[in-house]
Amino acid sequence: MRLVCEISTRADRVPWHSVLKPGRAIVYEALRRAHPELGDQLHEQGWGSRRMRPFGYSPPRFPGARRRRGVYRAGGNGTVEIGSPLVEIVQAIANGLAEEKVWDWGGVALQVHAITPVFPPQFGSGRARFRTLTPMVLKGPNRDATGARTDKQNWLLPGEPEWPAYFEQNLKRKAETLELDPDVTLEQVHFIGCKRSFAVGQGAKVCAGVEVELSGPPRTLQAIHDWGLGQDTSAGFGWVRR
Repeated sequence: MRLVCEISTRADRVPWHSVLKPGRAIVYEALRRAHPELGDQLHEQGWGSRRMRPFGYSPPRFPGARRRRGVYRAGGNGTVEIGSPLVEIVQAIANGLAEEKVWDWGGVALQVHAITPVFPPQFGSGRARFRTLTPMVLKGPNRDATGARTDKQNWLLPGEPEWPAYFEQNLKRKAETLELDPDVTLEQVHFIGCKRSFAVGQGAKVCAGVEVELSGPPRTLQAIHDWGLGQDTSAGFGWVRR
């Protein structure tokens, strides 16, 4: 399930370093108000046997704002989406968000006007085509060119030889975390976005947008739709367009 949050702002831009980063704090603050035990569990331990954090979110989007080169545009009415495949998490977030009418999104004041729950598509055919709204990240093997282990984290990008196997592995781990059928297959990659380095917290992550076609059990596809693609969805990466 997703929460579609209707917002507005007088600001004309969001700083690039604050496009994604503030969302995570807003989610955890909502959990702290409504269900502190659940918030602590997700933050400290994760969920299920895989200890993952099954939620994601989009950055603020303002379709009517004027486009300007090099600027993340803002202004007027917009939306922020927050989602999780687990209803108890979405409900707790919704209850916590209801107490706040203004969000501080990295120094940008967002007025919150309404929050509407939206259920995922049914995916009755067992196939889904997902395109990310935010670029996705995927961790690769921590090995150098010789095959030796290294402390440096390697990030895989769509189009690289190892990416499909690691991407499917991530999808299966998500299903196992939720105790759903993990028989998910990447059928085709339809689009690969430009490579970029996105700063979140300390350092930066290498990422790219994708559009993929998946096959699998409908409930598992629904869960992926409301969780996101790849890793670090709880930091705003890999959010799937509705």
